[in-house]
Amino acid sequence: MRFDAVPKPPPVEARPRDERGYPVPAITPWQGEQPQFALTDHARSADCARHRLCSVCGTPMPRGPVWRVVGAAEAEAIADARAAGRPYRNLAPTTEGPGHRACMLYASMVCPYLARPNARRGADAEHPDGMTAHVVRGATRGVLGAVVGFAEFEYAVTAQRTLFRFLDVVEFLPHETADTHLGALRAALDDPEV
Repeated sequence: MRFDAVPKPPPVEARPRDERGYPVPAITPWQGEQPQFALTDHARSADCARHRLCSVCGTPMPRGPVWRVVGAAEAEAIADARAAGRPYRNLAPTTEGPGHRACMLYASMVCPYLARPNARRGADAEHPDGMTAHVVRGATRGVLGAVVGFAEFEYAVTAQRTLFRFLDVVEFLPHETADTHLGALRAALDDPEV
């Protein structure tokens, strides 16, 4: 599915766009007139954490669950825990911030790396701390991805990065290709309480 055929949440529709028309997430840094999609702007990410703003659209998130898109390893771990009737606990921090459900459904569908198992990253995610050393140009997402709702998140802002930890899975929407979320995205846009 082409990115421009995916319905946009209104706050995403209002975001700046790159020359192709892709909305630029709130945490994406710019170099001149070019957004750097593979990177995360530390200050923007810290602002989102401190003010409970969606990392995709940059608008406030209400109290309650938050969502994020996860790759193969975490999606498989969540699926395994749920299948075994165990709670999922991942205490490892991530630099990827939370967002609204509709925004994360949208992001999972329009980001080529998140949307398809065989899509390859176009650039390295450069972070001096090594947390994303595995996120390199040419890497694939893996077979499974998911949009996951969590009851809450914690964060820490350091001099070099903003770290997030997500607690208590409340919704698990796995996908091989994210276009399977089109119905859920449309429902979320029709009724923001969904």
